[in-house]
Amino acid sequence: MAVTRRTLLSSAALGLPVAALAGATSVGATSARAASPAGDVVGKVSVGYQGWFACPGDGAPIGGWWHWSRDRFQPPSPGNTTIVSWPDLRDFTRTYPTAYPNLGNGGPAALFSSYDQQTVDTHFDWMRTYSIDTAALQRFNPFGDEGLTRDAMTQKVRSAAERTGRKFYIMYDVTGWTNMQSELKTDWTSKMSAHTASSAYARQNGKPVVCIWGFGFNDDGRPFTPAQCLDVVTWFKAQGCYVIGGVPTYWRESRNDSRTGFLGVYHAFDMLSPWMVGRTGDLAGLDWFAASVNAADQADCNANGIDYQPCVLPGDLSSGHRRHGDFYWRSIYNMVRLGAQGLYVSMFDEFNEGNQIAKTAETAASVPAGTGIRALDEDGTFCSADYYLRITTDAGKMLKGQIALTSVRPTQPTTVTGPPPQPTGDLAAGKAVSASSVNGPYAAANAVDASAGSYWESSGALPQWLQVDLGAAYAVKSLVLRLPAGWERRTQTITVQGSSDGSGFSTLAGSAGHVFDPGSGNTVTITLSGATARYVRLAVTANTGWPAAQLAQLQVYGDDAPTTPPPVTDLARGRAATASGQAQVYGAGNVTDGDAATYWESANNAFPQWVQVDLGAAVAVGRAVLKLPPSWGARTQTLAISGSTNGSAFTTVSGAAERTFAPGSGNIVTVSFAASSVRYLRVTATANTAWPAGQLSAIEAYAS
Repeated sequence: MAVTRRTLLSSAALGLPVAALAGATSVGATSARAASPAGDVVGKVSVGYQGWFACPGDGAPIGGWWHWSRDRFQPPSPGNTTIVSWPDLRDFTRTYPTAYPNLGNGGPAALFSSYDQQTVDTHFDWMRTYSIDTAALQRFNPFGDEGLTRDAMTQKVRSAAERTGRKFYIMYDVTGWTNMQSELKTDWTSKMSAHTASSAYARQNGKPVVCIWGFGFNDDGRPFTPAQCLDVVTWFKAQGCYVIGGVPTYWRESRNDSRTGFLGVYHAFDMLSPWMVGRTGDLAGLDWFAASVNAADQADCNANGIDYQPCVLPGDLSSGHRRHGDFYWRSIYNMVRLGAQGLYVSMFDEFNEGNQIAKTAETAASVPAGTGIRALDEDGTFCSADYYLRITTDAGKMLKGQIALTSVRPTQPTTVTGPPPQPTGDLAAGKAVSASSVNGPYAAANAVDASAGSYWESSGALPQWLQVDLGAAYAVKSLVLRLPAGWERRTQTITVQGSSDGSGFSTLAGSAGHVFDPGSGNTVTITLSGATARYVRLAVTANTGWPAAQLAQLQVYGDDAPTTPPPVTDLARGRAATASGQAQVYGAGNVTDGDAATYWESANNAFPQWVQVDLGAAVAVGRAVLKLPPSWGARTQTLAISGSTNGSAFTTVSGAAERTFAPGSGNIVTVSFAASSVRYLRVTATANTAWPAGQLSAIEAYAS
């Protein structure tokens, strides 16, 4: 593959970061002519928008995990990836499960597809919310296998821009585009120029904006001659376009990353936007470039009647450049101080290079566990997921004179005072667990799964211990411990310990006998002081019911600790199940086997379909818990629940309604209804937004 912007990053990080921007002032007063008036790029903040992520099942013609994986036909994983940062997905309704380990908080490691219109809409909603003016839609060689996907992405971006009042323009990247001289013209006249009719298409000086990135770069991926490049620039201007050049850092001096002989090409553009990603990683380096390179660039542009749109950089998160926003703000401040006509943010959604401003994982709890992917708090300062979008808002205000020029970043890492709110619910659910020993199949992981029927049991002589890694440090307020509901009464002597690093432990609750009684659901609640811990350990020294430590569930709670344990007896667990039909091997028995990964799927394209559980006898049921595999993407199924005492005459207990299964909530839907006596509990599906069939991995039935 030819050299791309990604692999070019380190090739021209030249010049030592030495001097500060001493004495540099705006040079606009010395220009040969006034800068262009404000338009959709002059006086505006533009962001580079890749829009190049795809996932299997999203409908993208290119297919596979485009730009997520090195091998796009295999799911992304720590060993098969192209990304260095992890997106925050809380605003997305559809995501795609990967082969990464679960997140630090136990949630599934899923990713978005740019090909989903909802993804593009969400991104442009963010642009509107954070006052980002214009998006430069990247367009690589459309005559290759990504052409159809790129064409569709243009329409998706156009639709989102029109809806949100944002502007967009086409930014061609000529990397590896052998026949670009002729094919750029063909692509523009046959496809892209049609989009200039949109009210959202960016215009400057009354002309549609086009950017060409890559002319003059000194590498094998862009071997074009000055004559070829000048021909293309001249042609686009003859079509009535305002043409931006994405040019090398050292374009003006024709050295380092720039070929010689291209100054005439550079001066033919209406606006110049020199590349800066990867050129420096600290504040001193930004100051050196501003004083030694950018100031003279601005002066040259002014003297030649060219608008200047320098890159501003959030910094490579994976390399620790960001300094919780100081790097980005210094980059912005330096360029506004010089008098730049516009700003180009590199980039909006570039999770491959780690220089994205789009919402990003905040802490280790929000990235795949054990991967080392840096979250926004990598330097110890908590930053909200939207922090770099909020900085961009202030960048636009300072560029437009709405706030005073200031070297002091006005945007704070979080909009709230104090520490971020803790996640709600059971902090231990699905997290990594370990134990001093395990007796046969009674694994430690059974204590943090969703079933109160499976359990951990130690082997060997007491004392023994069980430990859960919460993925991050939390103020721990209480624990809920359970044994299987049908077990006879016993007392276990337990000490609760906590640790921040998994090695040095302190006592959170001293040794005490805790009674597990079937009359109270074999449930014990232990109240704690709220001390902070990442690792919670139970040390068991005695058990009156068995010569081992035993635990079916360990639940850990923060501020939302339950005052009383919820009902725990799943009346459907292990019971016989039948269905109206099934697809392949996905039978009805999977909804009562206690395995969240197995599932029932009805015959496809044949709604309505149903699956039902025989509870064995008529019992009072007032709540059903419906589940899908936790790694699945979000979907909404229209489901009704009915009950019967004889398996033939059914009465509706909860009418047909859209039930949304979201990975952020474990793909679990709880339906409560007036308790009634039923032996057969039936779920009927009439629609599914993600698949033309009914799908459930579990039906759990509870008395209340």
